[in-house]
Amino acid sequence: MAVDAQQWGRVDAEGTVWVRSADGERAVGQYPGATEEEALAYFTRKYDDLVAQVALLEQRIKAQQVSGAEAEAGVRRLAEALGTANAVGDLGSLATRIEALQPLAQQRKADAEKAKQEARARAVADRAVIVEEAEAIASTPTERIPWKTSGDRLRDLFELWRKLQRDSRLDKQTEDELWKRFSHARTAFDRKRRQHFGALDEQRGQAKALKEKIVAEAEALATSTDWGATAGAYRDLMTQWKTSGRASRKDDDQLWARFRAAQETFFSARNEATAQTDAEFRDNLTLKEALLVEAEALLPVGNVQEARSALRDLQDRWEAAGRVPRADLTRIEGRLRAVEHAVRDAEQDRWRRSNPEARARAQDVVSQLENVLSSLTEQLEKARSSGNQRKITEIEQSIAARSEWLEQARKALEEFSG
Repeated sequence: MAVDAQQWGRVDAEGTVWVRSADGERAVGQYPGATEEEALAYFTRKYDDLVAQVALLEQRIKAQQVSGAEAEAGVRRLAEALGTANAVGDLGSLATRIEALQPLAQQRKADAEKAKQEARARAVADRAVIVEEAEAIASTPTERIPWKTSGDRLRDLFELWRKLQRDSRLDKQTEDELWKRFSHARTAFDRKRRQHFGALDEQRGQAKALKEKIVAEAEALATSTDWGATAGAYRDLMTQWKTSGRASRKDDDQLWARFRAAQETFFSARNEATAQTDAEFRDNLTLKEALLVEAEALLPVGNVQEARSALRDLQDRWEAAGRVPRADLTRIEGRLRAVEHAVRDAEQDRWRRSNPEARARAQDVVSQLENVLSSLTEQLEKARSSGNQRKITEIEQSIAARSEWLEQARKALEEFSG
C-alpha cells in the first residue's frame, strides 16, 4: 500500500499531500499530526472509496439496475467528483473507467427509451382493441344485440380500461382521443338499450292490457251452461291469447293463471254435466245397439222394397229412442249410415235396371250391331267368291271388332232383365 501511495502521491515538508497524474501534481490536502505514511494512507482510502463507487456503478449499469437517466447522472457525478477529488491513486485509469461508462449509460438510456416507446405502443394497441370491440358492440343492429352479454362485456371492457390506465399512462392527446371513442360507443349502446327496452315496455303494456281483457271475458264465461257456444268462445279467446304478444313474465304468469282457472271452472262443470247426461242416455244406447243388429241384418239387400220399408220403421224407432252418450254418438251413427247407404245404392241400381228408356237404348245398340254384322257377313261371302284377299282381310277385322262390341252390348242389355 505504501508503495502504491508513494507511486501516486507525496507529502512535502509543510505536510501538504500531493497526487501525481499525467497532467502533473495537484495538492489534495493536509493531514496534520500524522506521519507521511498515515497522511498518504488517508488520502489513498479516499481514492479507494471512489474506485468502489465506480465499480458499483459499472455493476448496476451492466445489470440494468438503473435507468438510462440515472446511469448518465451517475457517470456525470463521478466524473465531476474525480476532477476535484482529494484522493491519492491512479486517477487517470479511474477517469478512463468512468469515460468507458458513458456509452454504456447512453445505451442504457436509449434502450430504456425504446422500451418506453414499445410499452407506449402496446398500451395504445391495448386501448385500441378495447375501443374497437366496444364500437363493434355499439354498431350491432338492435334486433341482433344480446343485451345482457353485451352490457356485461362493456362493463368488463371499462374495468380493463381503468386497469390499463393505472398500469400505463399515455400522452394526454392520445388518451383523450381513445377515451372519446370508447365513451361514445358506451353511450351509443346505452341509448340503443334504453330505446329497445322502452319500446319493449310499451309492447308489453299493450299485451298486458289485451290479455286483461281476454281474462275478463274468460272469467265472465266461467259459469255459463251454454256448453257448445261457450266452448267455442274459449277456443276463440285462446287464439287471441296466442296472438296477443308477451307481457312481463310476472304479468304473463298471473294473467295465465286466471285464464286457466276460468277455463277449468267452465270445463269441469261441463264435464260433470256431460257425465250426468251420459248416465241418463246409457239405456238409450242399449236400445239403439239392438236396433243396429236389426238394421245390419238387412244386408246384403235382396228385396229392395222390403228393405226400404224395414229401414223406415227402424229409423222411426231410432229417433224415438233418444240421445246417446257423446262418446258413442259417432260410432253408432256411422253404423246406421252404412246401412242407409247400402239400401239407397240398391234402390238406385234397381231403378237403373228398370228404366225403359235406358233398356230401349241398349236394345237399339244390340240390334244395330246385329244388322251391321249380317251385312258384313254377306260382304265377306262375296269377297271370298271374287278371291279379293285384301278385301277379305279388312272385312274379317271389322267382323271381329263388331262381334266384340255386340257381346258387350248384350251383357249390358241382360242387366236390364235382372
